[in-house]
Amino acid sequence: MKTEQRYRGRISQTGIYFGKLIRMFIYQSDWKMLVMAALIAGLVTIAVGRNLFVTQEGTMTGCFALVCVCLWNGFFNSIQVVCRERDIIKREHRSGMHISSYIAAHMVYQLLLCVVQTIILLAICYLADIHFPKGGLVTGSFLIDAFLSLLLVTYAADVSAIAISSLVHNTTTAMTVMPFMLIFQLVFSGQFFQLEGALARLKTITIINWGQKCLCALGNYNGLPMATAWSMLYRFREVEVQGQKPMQLLLAYLSENNLKEQVMQVAGQYNTNPAFVYTRENILQSWGALLLITLIFAVIAVILLKLIDRDKR
Repeated sequence: MKTEQRYRGRISQTGIYFGKLIRMFIYQSDWKMLVMAALIAGLVTIAVGRNLFVTQEGTMTGCFALVCVCLWNGFFNSIQVVCRERDIIKREHRSGMHISSYIAAHMVYQLLLCVVQTIILLAICYLADIHFPKGGLVTGSFLIDAFLSLLLVTYAADVSAIAISSLVHNTTTAMTVMPFMLIFQLVFSGQFFQLEGALARLKTITIINWGQKCLCALGNYNGLPMATAWSMLYRFREVEVQGQKPMQLLLAYLSENNLKEQVMQVAGQYNTNPAFVYTRENILQSWGALLLITLIFAVIAVILLKLIDRDKR
């Protein structure tokens, strides 16, 4: 009778397991994930922060790096959380535990963890003196819009890892599967590899694609200058044509007349990306896609764990 009363009600069960996760965070050193998140954010910021939201190239690379940090944090947060206690889940499920309550407790806990990690990431970006645009498309504040975008990317990755952890049977398998999850996201996001035909449709289910689209749109990628055009001119400054150095003469003329910024701005206008259009609807579409991905993986996690009684291993 005591066991039946303990497991009565999904909401009360969610609270019980949430409390358990908080105790694990404190006493089993799960807080170390926050330290790891800070270290990764610091290294990435140092590498790509100078031109982020300043030039198209810097924004493309920097946003991709930030999204990858969020993806990494999310995967590592929860890739082992379910499979490491699979035997306990099986025993308690047979005693009356609701799988939906168990997953809900993890989702609430992981959401709080993702919030803290996102704050750490933005704080490090701020301390690194990254140039943040003024004004936001949705909330009116760029920092709040960026916070919500990075949080949704981290949380989508986190919940997808919960689903994978619900599928595999031990932590070794989970850590083996995780690199393939990362590779899938990187390859099929469409950011650095040209995808055609049916493969091009896969990017719509990748977290990186929506995260990159959202951050680049927030940073007004299409309105930024393109530095590559000037770099190419400068690279060929010593090339001689019939005894003359035309590029050197052109560069000298542009510099003397303070036309460098104008050249890069015009070059940027010829390098726009329709996916990064600076509109509120574009941001909301990306947020909606990330929320949908999160919801789908949450449902998958519940379905997979409901089959745990059939596990004979």
